Amino acid sequence: MALALNIVIIILALVTLYFLLKGGPKAATAPAGKPAGGSYTPLPQGEPVHHWTDGGRFQLEVLGESRYSDTIHTLAGQHGDAPADTHHKALLLPDDNNPYEDKAVAVFLSNQMVGYLAPKDAQAFRTMLARQEIAGQLTSTDAVIRGGHLYEGKRLAYAVLLDINVA
Repeated sequence: MALALNIVIIILALVTLYFLLKGGPKAATAPAGKPAGGSYTPLPQGEPVHHWTDGGRFQLEVLGESRYSDTIHTLAGQHGDAPADTHHKALLLPDDNNPYEDKAVAVFLSNQMVGYLAPKDAQAFRTMLARQEIAGQLTSTDAVIRGGHLYEGKRLAYAVLLDINVA
């Protein structure tokens, strides 16, 4: 009986050692054929079929995930300690192949991905596309990058805002 108990203890110790040496659970990898840590949408091709405007109000914020922060910082340009106020043309592309959001809309500035519309904004935007009979097509709007100024010795986050009203 003692021998069987010792064997069980040794087996448990070996299994525990195996999992300790192997490491913890691995982070989920990008879906097959998709670049890790980057855009899941191909770069926009062709010319936009429509240009949206909301009269320069810039009230729709792009969800700039952390993986796009370096790109947004570069596109903000040099602005010293003051906040950025850099204007760009934005391209908006419905992303039907996004593995995480079935109604995603990707946003590009200078042919670089900077984020996505929030899910409820993406749904409203897709409804606007359908009303204009341009569903799934590339469109554009004006954009501004604001923020990024120094506050108490730290650079604040940037925001990408679009001149489009999806309400």
